[in-house]
Amino acid sequence: MSKFHPSSLNMAALFLRYISPCLIINSLVKLAVLTGICTIRKSAVLLITFTLTTLLSTSLMAREVNVTSEKSPEKTAKLLDNHASHDHKKNKATEQKTNKIKVNPHQHGVEGAEEDHENHGDEDDVNQNFSQSALLSLSSDKEPTEGNHQEGVSFSVEKMALAGIEISAISAKTFASHVYAPGEIKANGYKSYIVSPRTESVVVSRHATLGQHVEKGDALVTLFSESVAEAQAKYRVAYNDWQRNKKLGKETVSESQLLSSETDYISAYSRLKAFGLTETAIAQIVKGNLLNAYVEELGEYTLIAQRAGAVLSDDFSQGQRLSAGDAIMVLADESELWVEARVSPNKQLNLPKGTQAVIEISDQYFVATVIQEAHTIDPKTRTRIVRLAVKNDHDRLHPGMFVNVNFSFEANVKVMAVPESALMRSSDGDWTVFVEGHPGEFSAVEVILGRSLGRFREISGLAPQTRIVTKGAFFVASEIAKGGFDPHNH
Repeated sequence: MSKFHPSSLNMAALFLRYISPCLIINSLVKLAVLTGICTIRKSAVLLITFTLTTLLSTSLMAREVNVTSEKSPEKTAKLLDNHASHDHKKNKATEQKTNKIKVNPHQHGVEGAEEDHENHGDEDDVNQNFSQSALLSLSSDKEPTEGNHQEGVSFSVEKMALAGIEISAISAKTFASHVYAPGEIKANGYKSYIVSPRTESVVVSRHATLGQHVEKGDALVTLFSESVAEAQAKYRVAYNDWQRNKKLGKETVSESQLLSSETDYISAYSRLKAFGLTETAIAQIVKGNLLNAYVEELGEYTLIAQRAGAVLSDDFSQGQRLSAGDAIMVLADESELWVEARVSPNKQLNLPKGTQAVIEISDQYFVATVIQEAHTIDPKTRTRIVRLAVKNDHDRLHPGMFVNVNFSFEANVKVMAVPESALMRSSDGDWTVFVEGHPGEFSAVEVILGRSLGRFREISGLAPQTRIVTKGAFFVASEIAKGGFDPHNH
């Protein structure tokens, strides 16, 4: 064991006395040096370790006391009194043990030091547990500052006008309940016409193109057919026989022969009509009654438009051979179109004939009227089809377009609702609106969404007459994000 200088021990003891409240540590180190258990070098290491621990404990304790004193001064004073009383009792017990050892140092020697070392460990555990309990007790009384603190942003009047921010007070109102259904524009089946050959034919030329508006009687396509050529020839013969017998009269021709020639003429004429030839085209076959004048035209015939409309399709080519019934053109009157809405069969909707709905497409709105309702379910989509009629005065709707169909039903209960443009998603996915606490100052407030009411949405979580941002909410959220705020106050 190396010798130690009393002056070094006194300096170390003075240093420890300034590190309150660790008097127990001071006493144990002094005891270890007096009894010769450790050298001065070892005691210095212990002093440094205990000093750092004391500084850390004291700093944490002081910080928690300062924070708590602002919110709960009575509890802080009580806690400090308990802590001082605990330290006083602990110091008194330590001094009694130290005096015992000083009376008979040789008797207690190493055994006393070991006992004090064990007691020192126990008291350290008690002191540490007390500090942890104090910290937990103080922390439990702290009021949350981040969760309840609402951050926001301020705007000047000029900036709000420039950004287009609009504010209005919300109140409970009666809104119409809306039911959405996807829909598709269809050609009006009652005003459409499919152009097709009625016998096998070959396309000679076309006279109308896709998208062209045609009037009734306009030529569409010229075809050639062997069957038509044969029918034209027979018609010419039947026509001449009928005309000759009619001139001779009953004095020369028997009544049965006259009736037979008339029947053959009517049959030939009707066959040409069945092939799609017009009266004008049939009359051209026998014009002038010259046998060789129209030989080159036999077999050719032209199909004409049976109604005015637009050419919606012309899927054929010149020279193409067509079978009877092949659709080569579709004509439709687009002044009034159909909308087929597909409604879920689980929705019990009362949609009698005449019920009105709003058709939405690309921020354009049209009023449609229910004309038919299917009583069967589509086997492919498992939906029920509701057919509506819509006017297309400005030719903005065309078959094949997909639209949103909104059925309206009046509600009897007043609800709180905000425009869809006022709702914004927060960073954690909740829906919020921006509330004006003071003129030009906005903060995000979380709301709970309810039913969709067209361009409005039912909400809860706001008091009536609360002023919120109804237009420009995205700009407010951007400004809050740029300023380092969280729109959802987290």
